[in-house]
Amino acid sequence: MRDQETEMDTIKDTRHLRHFIGGEWTEAARGETFEVLNPLDDSLYAHAARGSAEDMNRAVTAAKSAFATYRDTLPKERERWLLRVAEIMEARKQDLLDCLIDEIGSPVQKAMFEFDKGLTMVRAAAGLCRNVRGETFPSDRPGTVSMSIREPRGVVAVITPFNVPLIKTTRLVCNALALGNTVVHLPSEMAPHLTVLFAEIVAEAGLPPAAYNVVTGFGHEVGDALTGHKDVSFVTFTGSSVIGQHIAEVCARNKTPSTLELGGKSPTVVLADADLDKAVPLAARSIFMFGGQACIGSSRFYVERPIFDDFVKRFAMIAGKVGMGDLRDPSTVIAPIISERQRARVRAHIEDAVAKGATLATGGGWEGNRCQPTLLTGVTGEMTVCREETFGPVTSIYPIESYEEGLARANDTDFGLSSAIFTRDIDKAMHFARNIGAGMCHINGPTIHDEAHVPFGGNGESGVGREGTDADMEAMTELKWITVQL
Repeated sequence: MRDQETEMDTIKDTRHLRHFIGGEWTEAARGETFEVLNPLDDSLYAHAARGSAEDMNRAVTAAKSAFATYRDTLPKERERWLLRVAEIMEARKQDLLDCLIDEIGSPVQKAMFEFDKGLTMVRAAAGLCRNVRGETFPSDRPGTVSMSIREPRGVVAVITPFNVPLIKTTRLVCNALALGNTVVHLPSEMAPHLTVLFAEIVAEAGLPPAAYNVVTGFGHEVGDALTGHKDVSFVTFTGSSVIGQHIAEVCARNKTPSTLELGGKSPTVVLADADLDKAVPLAARSIFMFGGQACIGSSRFYVERPIFDDFVKRFAMIAGKVGMGDLRDPSTVIAPIISERQRARVRAHIEDAVAKGATLATGGGWEGNRCQPTLLTGVTGEMTVCREETFGPVTSIYPIESYEEGLARANDTDFGLSSAIFTRDIDKAMHFARNIGAGMCHINGPTIHDEAHVPFGGNGESGVGREGTDADMEAMTELKWITVQL
């Protein structure tokens, strides 16, 4: 009897997350919910409304109706609302940090990093309100003024991932709102509470009802109802390349423009003249932050032969000391892998590599749901880890004989998201930056880097289009040509 009472108390205490549609909190149309688990120990974290096509249609309809007036709001109004969002975020900092730690398993330092970055994204979006601009053109017709203006597209569908939910939410949602669009947001089913918290903040900030709408649920159940909706004018998605391909096909049916930020297999080239005292710690940051669950993490290192052994030794030494303790301990770096499905993928990549002859320089084991920082050498082309994204704290280190070989092997991939090179030779560094087939390149810095105003994104299987204030201004608005005959 006591066990039953304890179970009932636990159910009562569990968070219950609802949709945010038309400025109101609402249950799922079918009354269904799903469980959200804490990835550290798979304990129950929350129950969330399980959205259906009916819920998604209600949200899009509300957003479309709100757009009729929201599009005409003044820059100073949108600016004020967004700056108010930033103020409330600061006041609710601890709520957001706790959510990042307990819902998705962020170590506190990563949670702090994400909060600070998210705050910057909101403030940058507020500045975007006054930066929407067109052009004037010369005309061959006498007495004619010829110009272009930018207008908001309409309803923007935002689909965000679990790994950096606050960064992606603040950037994509706030940029869309800053430009006069309304938003329907589908967060990852593994990070709905973070988005619900953000919706609470938006509501408190005073944005017009239905300017921002949130539907929680499973992408495979409701994603098409959003991305394929006839009243959605733009789609922005962050996630896997497989799902990104599907979304691209769905959008093509309605000719709906989109930006897709997808997977990565980001390379780092380390030349013999590199400063290893600086390069190795940055290399560790490139792959171990948030347990390697980052699309821009460096999962391939190409190191010139003269320093290869030293690089592997130093890298392994750092990897062996990376913190795996309490997530609220500032020294902890390694996060739990988000789900059992993803843990199985990480295990399979490591086991396949070792079975086919790769060497574990360090790691390979597990502590609960956390994979130890893992360095592999002797990786060959028939191993899964060589070409596929692992999405865990696992990287491969390959020896190269020259810079030219490093560039060629770095480009031997279907992905093209981030990249890096460590060298003192500026000519080689700039040659690499110009010739690497990635959308981003960092010289003497880690592949993990992002800022609010930069064109963030990749090529090939890593996506289409770019994110950032200027990039989103171009993507989330429509150009219109106007002439005036005097």
